[in-house]
Amino acid sequence: MAGAKSAGYKLATYKSSDGPRAGIIVGNEVFDAAKLTGKPAYATVMGILADWKAAEGALKKAAAGAAKSRAKRQPLSKTKLLAPLRFPSAIYCAGANYSDHAAEMAAREGNPRPPDPHTLGLKAWHFLKAAGAITDPGATVKISHYAKSMDWEVELAAVIGRTCKDVPQAKALSYVAGYTIANDLSARDRGRRASVPDASPFKWDWTKHKTFEGSCPLGPWIVPAGDIGDPQKLGLKLWVNGVLKQNSNTSDMIFNLAEQIEQLSAGMTLYPGDLILTGTPAGVGAGRGEFLKAGDVVKLWVENIGEIENRMA
Repeated sequence: MAGAKSAGYKLATYKSSDGPRAGIIVGNEVFDAAKLTGKPAYATVMGILADWKAAEGALKKAAAGAAKSRAKRQPLSKTKLLAPLRFPSAIYCAGANYSDHAAEMAAREGNPRPPDPHTLGLKAWHFLKAAGAITDPGATVKISHYAKSMDWEVELAAVIGRTCKDVPQAKALSYVAGYTIANDLSARDRGRRASVPDASPFKWDWTKHKTFEGSCPLGPWIVPAGDIGDPQKLGLKLWVNGVLKQNSNTSDMIFNLAEQIEQLSAGMTLYPGDLILTGTPAGVGAGRGEFLKAGDVVKLWVENIGEIENRMA
């Protein structure tokens, strides 16, 4: 399960002597995106996404001719991959978007299983993470100084490739450039503000709960949307120290990705490079009374994309 489905290429950010650079992964080799395509603006993934309408074809053409190209290449096994996106303008995170996860969190609070929001006329809802939350695959995430109840959440992340606003569901997926993997790390014990009554609308602190440094491990690369096909038919799993904790499929989302894009873009512009974390299934630590501690290794896998792993400290 370590690799992605055979595809023309994968888009990545890699560590070079010149700093972070956009890379095109073809097979087991990494090419510098700007040098392989001959387009200096493609030195960063954000630069590529800003020109996605043209870049999509340029990258595919470059990848097809990579084997015969004189462009310098390096083995993927010897390349340090960084988070594919460095500083997107926004990271939107779907809340309670798998029915089994919504049920386990309701049970944690002693509440009954919530009804399908569609039956109540509700739309998808999201919270935000700051761009500084993004961390690299393989990086160590420092948690022990920040929270005692640190939780894991495997999520499919969609990368917006074209500026859009007020997008209908039927056209929503055409604005997606590709997909990657995210871990929406959550500091459960930082979510409630101390000394504020439980009934107060100001009880919750989503910033401290969700958007601390390192709270969004991302990667290892972006697989183009055309190589993924239907984003609602992907398996996803998460292990802690080799023990399987989450095992589900994106078909179990309450609000599918097209619904999420329609709702997010209603009256608001989405920009190239914006990330949408689409929600997590049941199996999080809060539902089990288990939380991450220093030394734990968390591995995530999403079908047709690959896997990422991070150690806690």
